[in-house]
Amino acid sequence: MSTAPSTTPEIPDAAEPDGNVQPKSGFDRFFEITRRGSTVGTEVRGGVVTFVTMAYIVILNPIILSSGVDVDGNRLGFSEVAAVTALTAGVMTVLFGLVTRLPFAFAAGLGINSFLAVAVVGQVTWPEAMGLVVINGLIIVLLAATGLRRMIFDAVPIQLKLAITVGIGLFIAFIGFVDAGFVTATSLSSPPVGLGVDGSVATVPTLIFVFTLLLTGILVARKVKGGILIGLVSGTVIAVVVEAIWNLGPKFDGDAVNPGGWGLSVPELPSSLVSLPDLSLIGQVSFGSFERIGVLAALMLVFTLVFTNFFDAMGTMTGLSKEAGLADAKGDFPRIKSALIVEGVGAVAGGFTSSSSNTVFIESGSGIGEGARTGFANVVTGVLFLVAMFFTPLVSIVPTEVAAAALVIVGALMMSQIRFIDFSDFSIVLPVFLAITVMPLTYSIANGIGAGFVTWVVVRSLSGKAREISLLLWIVAAGFVLYFARGPLEALLAG
Repeated sequence: MSTAPSTTPEIPDAAEPDGNVQPKSGFDRFFEITRRGSTVGTEVRGGVVTFVTMAYIVILNPIILSSGVDVDGNRLGFSEVAAVTALTAGVMTVLFGLVTRLPFAFAAGLGINSFLAVAVVGQVTWPEAMGLVVINGLIIVLLAATGLRRMIFDAVPIQLKLAITVGIGLFIAFIGFVDAGFVTATSLSSPPVGLGVDGSVATVPTLIFVFTLLLTGILVARKVKGGILIGLVSGTVIAVVVEAIWNLGPKFDGDAVNPGGWGLSVPELPSSLVSLPDLSLIGQVSFGSFERIGVLAALMLVFTLVFTNFFDAMGTMTGLSKEAGLADAKGDFPRIKSALIVEGVGAVAGGFTSSSSNTVFIESGSGIGEGARTGFANVVTGVLFLVAMFFTPLVSIVPTEVAAAALVIVGALMMSQIRFIDFSDFSIVLPVFLAITVMPLTYSIANGIGAGFVTWVVVRSLSGKAREISLLLWIVAAGFVLYFARGPLEALLAG
């Protein structure tokens, strides 16, 4: 593992308890609230901010999964997926908070749900696809329980861990810019993306994003308590008023496209606030994919799921723990083994409920930015997700453009870790640069980690530093080579 020269600022250890500060109660002692320099009010506020920032998943996950038609011509129902999405996110977020006492919320992973809807269900049925997700989760739990996942985590050099944090910050910000319509695809080979509509910030929803971003930025800069939450609430109220006056409507309405509309959810007061959840998808799991498409093809799909799940989560937890000040100089954070095991359980739970693999969500950084430092914030977020099962119409009031502003703020906060990276050695600079840039440019945390790992092993070893690279990192890098070549490999196996 490489170390930074003395001119590089030393990365602080995770916060240690102040011997003069005593827990106020058993509740305080369990969640380590005082020990981590937080308060109950701060944790509640952080949990609410995380939920508000993540609430879009209750709408977006059903949109993604219900769009996939399986090999038998069947789709998942929108309302059913919405219900199990909120249920699984709530249960897993609370469980993670209670077991690990960390403020990392859970929900259906966007990379894997898209992979299932686009690439997997064309070959198998939806129950069989969810069976593959369950197998993926069981493998991850096994790797975590045996300590292998922790060994891989420890084998990653601190410079790459820092790069992962910075890359996730850029990724979060990029997601926010895209969700807000501030950055859009041009449908051209060059430039592939541009500003707003034809190079201008020309829509009201995007203007509201800009207003919310600036307001939140000012509040955070002035260290106003609840700054991110105040920004989210203010932006939502303005969006509701604007929609009531101008009736902008959705950006996509069937086949029709309204460039000036709202991206995902229209900020209007619903006619009905309460709806009973339909949980009929729970337990709709089958392991018949191995018989339907063959063992090798099914194993290749599982391999892809494991790699994506494994390294997305590892990267996200690394970044969030750094942002929360809970990681030490090596990038380790409290109860790391339990965290890795419960994360694998999230994949199993997501497959069992047909909500797709549930994993740590990078949007948890919004609550951390608000001051959340303990698992109690997770309990707050999780309970709100469980309540959201019955209030799905109410959850949809917060427009994506407003939530996007919080993501950009969090991305900026996470970028600050770049000051600890050693830029004096190019054998470090290139892997770090690729890890940071590939994440947002390919819209994948796993791709960025893989690019960083492979480049680190190749460049460092051929620069005379092969002895500094652990055998486990060589093995993981080789696995990423297979991961990047999975398309041709799958075609070869299919042939």
